[in-house]
Amino acid sequence: MTTHPVLAGSDDATFASLHRPSTPRAERYDIGRELRRTAPRPMLASWSSSLRRVDAIDLVEITNAGRVPELVPLRIQRMSASPHAFLRGAAALHAADFAVLPETGIHPVICGDAHLGNFGFYASPERELVFDLNDFDEAHPGAWEWDLRRLVASTWVAGRESGTSEQRCQTAVERCVRAYAAHLRTLADQPLLARSFDLMDVDSLRGDAPHKKSRRAVDKAAERARKRTSDRALPRFVTSDGGDRRIVTEPPLITHPDAESTEKILAALDDYLATLPPHWARILGGYHAVDVAHKVVGVGSVGLRAYLVLCEGSSPDDVLFLQLKQARRSVVGPFVHGDEAWHAHQGQRVVEYQQALQTVSDPLLGWATVGDQQYYVRQFRDMKGAIVPDTLSAHALADYAAVCGQLLAKGHARTSGASMIAGYLGGGGKVAAALCRFARRYADQTEADHQALLRAIRSGRLSDRPPAQVPGEAIG
Repeated sequence: MTTHPVLAGSDDATFASLHRPSTPRAERYDIGRELRRTAPRPMLASWSSSLRRVDAIDLVEITNAGRVPELVPLRIQRMSASPHAFLRGAAALHAADFAVLPETGIHPVICGDAHLGNFGFYASPERELVFDLNDFDEAHPGAWEWDLRRLVASTWVAGRESGTSEQRCQTAVERCVRAYAAHLRTLADQPLLARSFDLMDVDSLRGDAPHKKSRRAVDKAAERARKRTSDRALPRFVTSDGGDRRIVTEPPLITHPDAESTEKILAALDDYLATLPPHWARILGGYHAVDVAHKVVGVGSVGLRAYLVLCEGSSPDDVLFLQLKQARRSVVGPFVHGDEAWHAHQGQRVVEYQQALQTVSDPLLGWATVGDQQYYVRQFRDMKGAIVPDTLSAHALADYAAVCGQLLAKGHARTSGASMIAGYLGGGGKVAAALCRFARRYADQTEADHQALLRAIRSGRLSDRPPAQVPGEAIG
């Protein structure tokens, strides 16, 4: 239940004004502290399955609607792999669950899907490796508590899967929440412009990892990420047929759309260029598309359309992979403002909120429309990489959770409400204690939901057996 109307009014740039005076920082802190009366911090521990308004498996089926039907079993297969895999695909379920819980009403732009696996490496425009939030399909103005709840729940579930004790899971969650509170307070005390440049690169990430195993995990993940570039992807994803390059076919994971759909995608890419800053549009204008394929990605995204486009420049060794990923309405949106979407183009929503939450972003981010489907466009294999949370030792998990808490705070502080959230949190101890209780309860809930999914598969209600072949789908 929302306990206060939205307080952070600068979520949308259309409301920005240099004529209107801003509320003084000290007053914002006081507003946050006063919210402890209407939303007491111990209430953040609340969770019981009796609060749930929608059945978990019903919602899985609802969110299958509109996906490529032949790929839905693959989504079920991936979600069934473990409780943490189920959690990764359950952003809509979490939004529905969290919507009935107490919150302050402070609504910055949130990730909407802030689990541990959605932080990772990628290349800055200067080709430096940075670490930040790295998935924005569900990004939307919303309750900051929702992001933090999803993050701590994923921490506890991942800890259990790696064999971490309940006490060590609690330690990891405590460090996550305290890091969030401390960094948010630090940034809230800085000028608005200064906090927008807060950046975590590999060196600072290693510096925030006091344990040797944590630093080793960072080094290995960074090394893998540096190798994930378009030119290195050529041998893996491209074959030469009579001298012409073609993206490999690996059904059902990589397939080719029919000729008509391919032409629609290529035409949409020309419109995408108009969404880029002029300099980058000119650069991309020097490339031409050679081939298009549909490539399955992720867990929660399986079944949504995602196209890989191979582009060549003026020589065979000058290659670029672009990815078009279908964008639908954020799972957060209906619980913030009802049935009518705020955003006319969901791909544009993803791009704008990604740029709001990340310190630096892919310079080729843009959006496009193919038929009646909306997409955002980005580079593929742009030094993207991740640390796998459910394989970390207890010490490494706690270090990693703290880093993710810090980065989540940075993202929220870049948009609105930082001083009010900091005033509400205080030192972070009471909120950390409450969210530890919540995370343990919600980890139990996630395991129960995962078991319910397995029962639905065994009963035949859901299938986890995708076909070997996926027909090319015509785009409307």
